[in-house]
Amino acid sequence: MRLSDTDNEDAAATGKRLRLVALRALTRKEHGARELQRKLEKKGFPAEQVSQVLTSLQREGLLNDNRYAASFVRQHVLRGQGPCRIRAELRTHGLAAEAIEQALAAADVDWQQLAREVRRKRFGANPPRTAPERAKQGRFLQYRGFDSDQIRAAFRGVTASEELTEYSADEARDPRDLDTDGS
Repeated sequence: MRLSDTDNEDAAATGKRLRLVALRALTRKEHGARELQRKLEKKGFPAEQVSQVLTSLQREGLLNDNRYAASFVRQHVLRGQGPCRIRAELRTHGLAAEAIEQALAAADVDWQQLAREVRRKRFGANPPRTAPERAKQGRFLQYRGFDSDQIRAAFRGVTASEELTEYSADEARDPRDLDTDGS
C-alpha cells in the first residue's frame, strides 16, 4: 500500500515538473502539439503524462496549432522563404494540411513579389543574362521554396506598377517621343 502512495506522489511530482517544462518551452516560442510532444518525450517524460498535459494546455488555449502555424509562416516569410518550403517544414513539425493551408492563406503574401525581392537581395537588380546565371538563380529560389511561376516572375524584373512608381516626371524626355506627325 505504501508503495502505491509513493508512486502516486512521484507521478504527481513528475506531472507538475512536466507542465512546468512545457510552459517554459511555450514562453520561449510557439510550438505545435506534436513538436512539443516530441521534445518532452525526448527529455524522458512518460508519453501518457505528456499527452495529458498537452491536452490540458490545448484546453486552456496555451497550445494552439493554428496559432503556431501562423507564427511560423510570418517568421519564415520575413526570412525570404517561399510557400513550398514553409509548407514542407510545417509538415515535418506534424501539423495538419488544413492548418498549414489556412496559415499560408491568412499570411496574405504576394509570393511573386517576395521571390523578386529575394532574388534582388541575393543577385542584384538586373535579371540574369545567361542560361547558367538563370539556372543558378532558379535553383536558389527553388531551394528557398518558390514554385516555377514565382521564379519566372522573379526573372521578369520589375512589375508594371513598380515601373510606374520608378518613373519620374522630372526625367528629361526625348522631344521625338511627343512628335506625332512623324517629322
